Amino acid sequence: MKSSFHLAFPIKNLQNTKEFYVDLLGCSIGRESSNWMDFNFFGHQLTAQVNPDAVCSFPFYRSEKNAFPFYHFGAVLTWKDWHEMEAKLSESKIRFLIEPKIVFSGEVGEQKTMFIEDPNGYAIEFKAFEQDDQLFKST
Repeated sequence: MKSSFHLAFPIKNLQNTKEFYVDLLGCSIGRESSNWMDFNFFGHQLTAQVNPDAVCSFPFYRSEKNAFPFYHFGAVLTWKDWHEMEAKLSESKIRFLIEPKIVFSGEVGEQKTMFIEDPNGYAIEFKAFEQDDQLFKST
């Protein structure tokens, strides 16, 4: 079954959010109004709705091996697309919350990952698996 995911979230400012998702990440715009906008986020629908009071920050989870934002969303890219996104983000001089790296090295689920922050303070993860079957593989 092929399906798309939908996520609606509050934002601080529509124009800044639009510039980030369209100009930097390459998302296209779907429907929009004066206080909300739909983005095609790698085949999934994100609805950004202006409500500055509802925007929340993200605490980090820390384990012995990793630290990452508890609250985050993102996209699983192909190996090639992940490297292209890494180059694009690096060239744009965006600050990485978590620099591009390999996690779970040598384990089931080994992947490349990187985290950035949108203008509303939301953590966005981009990940890729060299072997596509690793996405849902368990130990």
